[in-house]
Amino acid sequence: MKTEDLDDQGRYRHMLTLPYSEIASFVIDYIRRRTGLMIFFWAFCLVTFGLAMTIRINVGHVFEFRRIFHHTLLGLFVFPVLIIPLHEFLHVIPYFLTGAKRIRVGVDLKQFIFYVTAHKYVASPRQFRLVAICPFIIVTLGLLFLVLTLPGLWKWSISLLIFVHATMCAGDFAMLNYYHINRHRKIYSWDDADRMEAYFYEEI
Repeated sequence: MKTEDLDDQGRYRHMLTLPYSEIASFVIDYIRRRTGLMIFFWAFCLVTFGLAMTIRINVGHVFEFRRIFHHTLLGLFVFPVLIIPLHEFLHVIPYFLTGAKRIRVGVDLKQFIFYVTAHKYVASPRQFRLVAICPFIIVTLGLLFLVLTLPGLWKWSISLLIFVHATMCAGDFAMLNYYHINRHRKIYSWDDADRMEAYFYEEI
């Protein structure tokens, strides 16, 4: 499908234009909307925080505070920064595999957001959801495996990273929540990376 196809007002209705400069406010709006999806997201964050704190209590009886503090910094700051490129690359892969060509990665430090966009590529609801959820699933599963297999203090820093990365996925879940709230509609979306805007259309 081409972007011009969505201009057919007999088949599609324009729902939303989202400037990249307003992504942060959009995310805040949709992560606050109470749905089953967001209950899952916040519950997951709480569970992973509880897991991390349980591991922290256990290592506190074995290791000295200096070493624990070092791994706390790793889990809270160092690893989350290092995992950003992987997270964004895992958005790129499903875009690429579903046929997108002009894929771009960007950052807006004012909003403290990183994003991946496929310039003038029309994404179906299934494609959009796959792009949005892919990093959360793959990174979470990979980190859980590391928690189960790594020794000692690494369990603490990696479990802390699981929690921090989950919170970093808030933007992805906000977009998924937009689709969830409008799940009775078939929504197609595309981005104009030059104008820095995303467009959403409903199939009539």
